[in-house]
Amino acid sequence: MLERIIFHVDVNNAFLSWSALEILKSGGKTDIRTIPAVVGGDEKERKGVVVAKSYPAKKAGIMTGEPIYLARRKVDKLYVVKSDRKKYVEYSNAFYKILCKYSPLVERYSIDECFLDMSGMQKIYKNMVQTAYELKEEIKKQLGFTVNVGIANSKLCAKMASDFEKPDKVHTLFDSEIKDKMWPLNVDDLFMVGKRTGKRLHEMGINTIYDLAHADVNMLITRFKSMGKTMHEYANGIDNSSVGKVKPKNQGIGHSTTLPEDVSDLASLKKVLYKLSCMVGVRLRAQGKLAMVIYVQLKNGGFISYGHQKKLISPISSDEDIYDVSCELLKSMWKGDPIRLVGLRVSDFTNKSYEQISLFEEAGKAKKRDKVQKAIDEINKKYGINTIKSAALLNNQNE
Repeated sequence: MLERIIFHVDVNNAFLSWSALEILKSGGKTDIRTIPAVVGGDEKERKGVVVAKSYPAKKAGIMTGEPIYLARRKVDKLYVVKSDRKKYVEYSNAFYKILCKYSPLVERYSIDECFLDMSGMQKIYKNMVQTAYELKEEIKKQLGFTVNVGIANSKLCAKMASDFEKPDKVHTLFDSEIKDKMWPLNVDDLFMVGKRTGKRLHEMGINTIYDLAHADVNMLITRFKSMGKTMHEYANGIDNSSVGKVKPKNQGIGHSTTLPEDVSDLASLKKVLYKLSCMVGVRLRAQGKLAMVIYVQLKNGGFISYGHQKKLISPISSDEDIYDVSCELLKSMWKGDPIRLVGLRVSDFTNKSYEQISLFEEAGKAKKRDKVQKAIDEINKKYGINTIKSAALLNNQNE
C-alpha cells in the first residue's frame, strides 16, 4: 500500500511578517520582525487589541488578544501597525501559488497555512525532507517570509509537527515517531484541545498526550461525548481525513460593533441589536436567503467573550424576526456585566420558506411580514437606507 505523505506549511507570524514586508517595500528602514512590534486595531475606536506579535514582543510577555495599551506597558517603545486584510490576501495567494508547484492536491486550511498531499510523489521527489527544505527556501527567497513545514503520514501529525520549534524549520512526525515526539507533550498541545477541555483533562489526571492515548475511551466518551472519541484517536495519531480542494463553507452573515464606552443596561444593548439586526437582515435578503440559526456574541470590559445561539423551527429573514430572536438570546445570556462589544450572526441558510403553524398564531403571518419587509427594502434601496423602518420593530426596541 502506498505510504501517505502529508505536508503542513504554516507561515511564521503571518500578519506581522506581511506587514513588515509592506513597510520595507515602502521605504522603511527597520524590519519590525526584529523589534517588539504588534499588529492591532484602531486604539481610538477601542478596537486596539493585539492580533499578531513579533518574537521579541512575545519574549516581552505580550499576548495575542490583549489590549494594546496593556502591551505598551510591557515594552518602552512598542511598534504598532494596523492590519491590512487586502494585502494579507495578496501574500496568501502568492504563498498558495508556490505550493501548487509541488503537489496537485493543496488544501487551504486558513489564510496562512495549507496542507499538501505528497503521496505518490516519491518518483519526482526522492527525499521528502529535502523537498520540504527546498519549498521553505523558495518561499523565503521569492516572497520574503519564512514558514514551518511539518511532514507526517496524516494531516493531524503534519499540523502537530509544524507547531514544533519555530521559526523557519522543518519537522517530521511520522507514525513511528509518535511515541517519542508527541506522547511526552502536554495534553494542551494536542490539536483541538482548548483551554477548557485541557483544564478538565488535567482535573481528571490526564496531563500528557500519552495519558490521553492510554485513557479508557468509554470514560472519555461519557465525559466529552463524541469529542472524547476523537481526542483519543488524535492522541494515538489516528486521522484518516484526506487533503483536497475544500468547498467554501456556509460561513453565515454577521456584524459586530465595539461600543464607544462599556454598556451596563439592557435597553442600550437592545438598541445595538436593533441596528445589527437591520444590517444583517439587509445582507441576508440581498442574497435571497433565510436563516435557521441566530447567534449573539458579547464581550465584556475584561475582554471575556461569550455567546448563545438558537436553532429555529422556521427560517427567517425579516429584521423584526432577527431582532426578536436576538433579544431573546440577549436576555437569557447576559450576566449584567459591562459590555464593550456586541455581535450578531445568522447562518444555516435555506432558500425555502416554511412556517411552523401555531394554534395561537395566524397562519401565514411570516409571509405577510416578509412582504412588508420586502416593500421596506425596496423603498430604502431607492431613497436611502433609513428612509422607512418597521413600526413593529421600533416599538419592540422601545419596550
